[in-house]
Amino acid sequence: MERKVRIAMYVLSISAVAAVIVAMIWSGSGQGSRETAGVFYPETETAEPEQQQETESVRDTEVWAETEEPEEPETEQPEDVTLLFTGDVLFAKAFQSGYDAQGIAGVIDDALLRELNEADILMVNNEFPFSDRGTPMPDKQFTFRSSPSYVSALQEMGVDVVSLANNHTLDYGKEALTDTFDTLDGAGILYGGAGDSVERAEEVQVIEAGGKRFGFLAVSRVIPTGDWKVENSTPGLFSCYDDTRLLELIAEARENCDFVVVYPHWGVEYQAYPEEYQVEMAERWTEAGADLIVGAHTHCLQGVSFFGDAPVFYSLGNFVFGREIDRSAILKVTVQPDGAIAYRLLPVYAAGGITYLADGERAERICRYLDDISSGASVGSDGSVMPE
Repeated sequence: MERKVRIAMYVLSISAVAAVIVAMIWSGSGQGSRETAGVFYPETETAEPEQQQETESVRDTEVWAETEEPEEPETEQPEDVTLLFTGDVLFAKAFQSGYDAQGIAGVIDDALLRELNEADILMVNNEFPFSDRGTPMPDKQFTFRSSPSYVSALQEMGVDVVSLANNHTLDYGKEALTDTFDTLDGAGILYGGAGDSVERAEEVQVIEAGGKRFGFLAVSRVIPTGDWKVENSTPGLFSCYDDTRLLELIAEARENCDFVVVYPHWGVEYQAYPEEYQVEMAERWTEAGADLIVGAHTHCLQGVSFFGDAPVFYSLGNFVFGREIDRSAILKVTVQPDGAIAYRLLPVYAAGGITYLADGERAERICRYLDDISSGASVGSDGSVMPE
């Protein structure tokens, strides 16, 4: 009995060892290959976890690079440049009462003010000195000046450059004119046609807009006495009774600017048609290189003419000047990126000391009047100006 038990135990031990060996063969693994029942199986290589993550990260980056390419920066497209020109501006009693009571709204209507502020460049004729000093010129019928504090009105209107070449900027003497220079400089407003030296009075005022250079020359052919001329006494005004020097400056400006404007003070007050000398000068100035001539002084509208492609607006009349203005106009010039230029007159009037844009029949009536008094140019009912 014991012998049978020992034999059974021996057999079980051998079976257990065999089972362990078989299990080890089937479950064992190693590098390179494994053999089972005479069949050879090549070992399959698998990436380690860290290596796999790195591969997936690179793959994700490549996909992002293909689908999320950075956008190229947008380039600014050139735009039109708008220039506005007005006639005579005087800050006298009517202006002061309106401005003191309501600010700029007591002088310029809201719709017109928006038009002024939207322009890239605005130029006016400053028909007075900014000063509280000086004495009025003796034996002169009308003498004007305004406190320097009122320069804020020009700023609110959006004025960029003024002409000081007129018959009133020395009404209160040289001290007052010097104060005017300081006031405008302090307000950041350019001025032409006057200076504390010949060179400064003759200086071309240059403003860059829309990638173009616009040059402005101011000059007067209306001066009360010879000592107002800057070549005779400083500070003084740039005059053009003899326009030889002006012709040289126009030619020089033509070399350095894309668009040259001459702003003369000339003509006979309250006369609708230009004098012969105005027409002759305008032709010489355009031949020298002026692209545009805009006149002042007559306190009334004068007509338009063309010399080649260059228009001459002999006078735009009054803009801010007293309480009532029956008819006047603003010149709007639009310069396109390709160099094409459009001219349009915006009819205006003043009532109760406030200047308004005219509309409807009133605007058409002013345009018809301008067309009637123009020679070599036509003014449409919408104010558009073209050569005939």
